[in-house]
Amino acid sequence: MRAVILAGGKGTRLRPFTTTMPKPLVPLGDMPILELPIRRLVKAGCERATVTVGHMADLIMAYFGDGSKWGLSIDYSVEDEPLGTIGPLRLISDLPDDFLVMNGDLLTDLDYASFFRSHLESGAVGTIATYKREITVDFGVLAYEGDDHRITRFTEKPNECFSVSMGIYAFSQSILDLVPPTGPFGFDDLMLASIDRGLDVRAYPYDGYWLDIGRPDDYDRANEDFEKIREKLLG
Repeated sequence: MRAVILAGGKGTRLRPFTTTMPKPLVPLGDMPILELPIRRLVKAGCERATVTVGHMADLIMAYFGDGSKWGLSIDYSVEDEPLGTIGPLRLISDLPDDFLVMNGDLLTDLDYASFFRSHLESGAVGTIATYKREITVDFGVLAYEGDDHRITRFTEKPNECFSVSMGIYAFSQSILDLVPPTGPFGFDDLMLASIDRGLDVRAYPYDGYWLDIGRPDDYDRANEDFEKIREKLLG
């Protein structure tokens, strides 16, 4: 199993924690955020991970080194300019036929080995780990029709449930043909292009634990949860 961990962003949503250090090194309990997915990858049998870096890359590379401390090989792909979530993959020339890609700021107990095995067995060119997220609208919602705007429906603070991307993917090499040779290219661009081409990209619904550490309140929750379910998260 080969993995690519995306860690090149500036972490602007997590300021002020990221003012003086890159987001992957912000502490989660007694370890930096990026160490958690690395440990889980080792548990899943991953032997090599490529970490894409950009902002404060030297600090990240100095801390994680060659990965021998954790029992896997770590190498780095350096972005000279922001390339989005998928664009950095075109800089990695030796990716295998199938590989994992994940954001480096996730807290989850997803079994990477089972996820990757499901992708291989499906024959899909891409598999996206998804999570049910309920959104509450904190207002009364009105629906109206016609030129006179006559109200036809009212719902007080409705709940909507969506399947959202967990930021964890399994890809086959062929899907990279959609990535342009220059400029930024995001996950949203890849999904729209895949749907437009009619490619076989599938969801992998997951109902375990998942948290995207994007904002300061997410970070506070991550630290609380990490202490409570540390052993589960570390595998």
